[in-house]
Amino acid sequence: MAPTLAVSFNDSSDITDFVLNKGNGVKGLSEMGLESLPKQYIQPLEERMCGTKIMSHESIPIIDMSKWDDPKVAEAICEAAEKWGFFQIINHGVPIEVLENVKEATHQFFRLPAEEKRKYLKEFSPSNNVRFGTSFSPEAEKALEWKDYLSLFYVSEDEASALWPAVCKDQVLEYMKRSETVIRKLLDVLMKNLNVTEIDETKESLLMGSKRTNLNYYPICPNPELTVGVGRHSDVSTLTFLLQDDIGGLYVRGNNDSWIHVPPVSCSIVINVGDALQIMSNGRYKSIEHRVIANGSNNRISVPIFINPMPSDKISPFPEVLAGGEKAVYKEVLYSDYVKHFFRKAHDGKKTIDLAKI
Repeated sequence: MAPTLAVSFNDSSDITDFVLNKGNGVKGLSEMGLESLPKQYIQPLEERMCGTKIMSHESIPIIDMSKWDDPKVAEAICEAAEKWGFFQIINHGVPIEVLENVKEATHQFFRLPAEEKRKYLKEFSPSNNVRFGTSFSPEAEKALEWKDYLSLFYVSEDEASALWPAVCKDQVLEYMKRSETVIRKLLDVLMKNLNVTEIDETKESLLMGSKRTNLNYYPICPNPELTVGVGRHSDVSTLTFLLQDDIGGLYVRGNNDSWIHVPPVSCSIVINVGDALQIMSNGRYKSIEHRVIANGSNNRISVPIFINPMPSDKISPFPEVLAGGEKAVYKEVLYSDYVKHFFRKAHDGKKTIDLAKI
């Protein structure tokens, strides 16, 4: 029989050490068969998901990308980015086996012994670009999130081959490589709608100068209703390209205080607008708050690729957007400052973008 929490740990600092410092993550806690949720993970009432707030009759758009040249496809993409900030794409051209391989590689990484995963903790990792962690920003959070992750910042294929974990590096690189065409097409469509007719070298850096892929693992949770997988936030990316498994649990902000489930659709990719694109489009495209609930009966994984400006880029509304006399809503900000601001605090909805507001 699996040990209970009382048997395994003497106090809360033991749990913190086990999860954060020894490389066990919340997956290690989950596999001990805990009967109740450790107090560090109990979220305040206002951050828990309440069933009455879920809009079951609403859903984000699902766009069939098989006819790229059809103006209706471009129209649907831009409308979704303006109204919802989220949409799913099907028939996108990324081979199914590539998607399946990266999902399996995610499971393989998290199956590694704690001492192997621990090598990629902040204190021990061979590079700042490879990071294993848990929750979001534990040092800033009053309540922890029920999630482990491996974060892989892409610099070059050579660096990735040398430093990324062997168990998943090839599959992640292939997933990133095969996703590039559809990402470029999406950005091209979204830019034309803003009167940006050409993505030159400068614009390319601003839109997709850097990339980071996360392997996210949400283990089975005791008392899932008391905690979160990921708290309310919007991404700081230009676009996020998300592969999720068939478990479900991602919710996006609807009207007022309501939430809409993003159901898993076979072979689909979830696309969402990030804060950088909201700023560069002067608010035309919406970076929407989203969250992930914890699950009491299934482990869940997701694999987002965050398409970002270069850290050294300064982002602000594109001149083409303001050419007709529209007033800028956002000021120029150094992207690395924006990202640091996001990561130095707990998830707090849409507050990060206040840094760029005029």
